[in-house]
Amino acid sequence: MPTYTRGATAWDIARPQRPSRVPGLTMAGFGIRELDTLRMVPHPAVTLILEFGAGSPVVESASGERQQGCVAAGTGAGSRGAIQASGKNIECVQVRLSPVIARAVLGVPLADLDGAIVPLDALWGREAPRIRERLADTTSWQQRFALTDALLARRYAAQRPVDKEIAWAWHRIATTHGRTRVDALATETGWTRKRLWSRFHVQLGLPPKQAIKLIRFDHAAHRLLAGVPAARVAAESGYADQSHLHRDVMTYTGRTPATVSAEPFLAVDDIAWPN
Repeated sequence: MPTYTRGATAWDIARPQRPSRVPGLTMAGFGIRELDTLRMVPHPAVTLILEFGAGSPVVESASGERQQGCVAAGTGAGSRGAIQASGKNIECVQVRLSPVIARAVLGVPLADLDGAIVPLDALWGREAPRIRERLADTTSWQQRFALTDALLARRYAAQRPVDKEIAWAWHRIATTHGRTRVDALATETGWTRKRLWSRFHVQLGLPPKQAIKLIRFDHAAHRLLAGVPAARVAAESGYADQSHLHRDVMTYTGRTPATVSAEPFLAVDDIAWPN
């Protein structure tokens, strides 16, 4: 189990030995003795935090709203560090859901999340505390991953999938790291731009242009974290110029491209979800 240390905080990180049975679902496990204010960096996925340890993470938004226990975070939550997590003796399984499958797994329209953090019991009722209890009763990370995967696969199978055109459009945006255009997506699907925008927004919870921007930023942020010069990242990631990259990084993290590597969220991300 790898460990990432930053200052006084150490993350013990576990990864599943097998991929999920649901395409677009990935997981990692975390054990953190003391977490002192982790700024959340927006990510192009819906995130579930399934905590089960002796302690409990506290997630706080810029408005002062606080959530504890198991939570769901909408796609792209946390711009400019507006969402922060802290706590002691934290153990949790963190699940990332592609927006293509997230609506089916959650059982609610993604537009209802709108990039916010919500308690999982508000979405799943009594099923949320039952999941926590079952995770707490397991004795290994691999058992926890298998349990979580089985539960979420069952939920996914019970719901209607998104339109195949919408799934294709998201896949195209993701595989090109945001280097595509809405007009090109509409042409490839055979839809009008207006119909693509409407169906994409309803089914995935954000418009296609915002999805392109978020996925492009995510790719660029990890390139910056790897030490690639900002000018090269801007050119390779499809930004108009370096100032365009600067604006996006500031919008999503509140940091400049030169200082974004100071975000522990991104460093832990590269360990928990390599590649």
